[in-house]
Amino acid sequence: MEAGVSNAYGFEMVVEGLDIPWGFTFMPDKSMLITEKNGDIIHFKNGEKIQITGGPEVYDRGQGGLLDVVLHPEYESNGWIYFSYASPEGSADGGNTAIMRAKLEGSKLTSQEVLYKASPNTTKGQHFGSRIAFDKDGYLFFSAGERGERDVNPQDISRDNGKVYRLNDDGSIPSNNPFVGEENAVEAIYSYGHRNPQGMILNPETGEIWVHEHGPKGGDEINVVEKGANYGWPVVTYGENYSGTPITDQRSKPGMKDPIFYWLPSIAPSGFAYVTSEKFPELKGNLLVGSLKFQYLELLELDGKNITKRTKLIDGAGRMRDVRQGPDGDIYVAIEGKGIAKLTNK
Repeated sequence: MEAGVSNAYGFEMVVEGLDIPWGFTFMPDKSMLITEKNGDIIHFKNGEKIQITGGPEVYDRGQGGLLDVVLHPEYESNGWIYFSYASPEGSADGGNTAIMRAKLEGSKLTSQEVLYKASPNTTKGQHFGSRIAFDKDGYLFFSAGERGERDVNPQDISRDNGKVYRLNDDGSIPSNNPFVGEENAVEAIYSYGHRNPQGMILNPETGEIWVHEHGPKGGDEINVVEKGANYGWPVVTYGENYSGTPITDQRSKPGMKDPIFYWLPSIAPSGFAYVTSEKFPELKGNLLVGSLKFQYLELLELDGKNITKRTKLIDGAGRMRDVRQGPDGDIYVAIEGKGIAKLTNK
């Protein structure tokens, strides 16, 4: 399915002068909290960029650094902000994906708690994940890519990486997680066989957590996350090695979940949003995905769990790192080398 191009949309910059804005979220006062991959946390308020201190120490290498940021669903009563990042914590060299929560007081983070740290560390630069989403029951989901160890991590539930995890909001492990009590299992794991998910949403219609993830050469996927499910990487894939040689001839296999959609060629997806906004009635009920590789914002028209049409909304603007619907109903995108822009209707 080829992506058509729409000429109906443009964008205007809201926050300028950012390098790699990896994630962003909106505070109750509609100000914006932005993560820069190098570890900077920026509070954009009243047109001003305020540097926030007290953020985590990050392992800024390759695809690793300071990654996602989300507010607790009950932020107004509890003040918790959640960050995912590549962390150097631990004995071995390198880093791995971690989750921290903290509170914002003025321009500094306080009450920092590391809730999860994947191990072991590795100096490889690829596939950290990592997005965060809360479901309707208040569980915290996050992704950690397979760290370039495709034949070791994704299919092994005794190891971190290549997984989607589920925690309680305080970092404890839900007693009904699928692998609780299983010998040697990492009990925080909710699903496995993932490659590198850099998009994660709560689908408000179904209550499910959906992810999209990078394939190798071809085979980026959208997956509906199910408890204990195996998404097949690298046993089944629509992609091939970057050299052009096959990884596997298997596209599907009993006991492994098929994606609901895959991209060929890869668009290198990052950022994911489900549109509910009345400001864009023509986009409502559909998905938005940023493309790093082809530098556009893609609309995926959704009919239940079927993608019926692909359209490029903003083309050639830069590497689209994140996309979110704001509390004002506007659609915002993080563009590498530029900043945060909002979608406009020509």
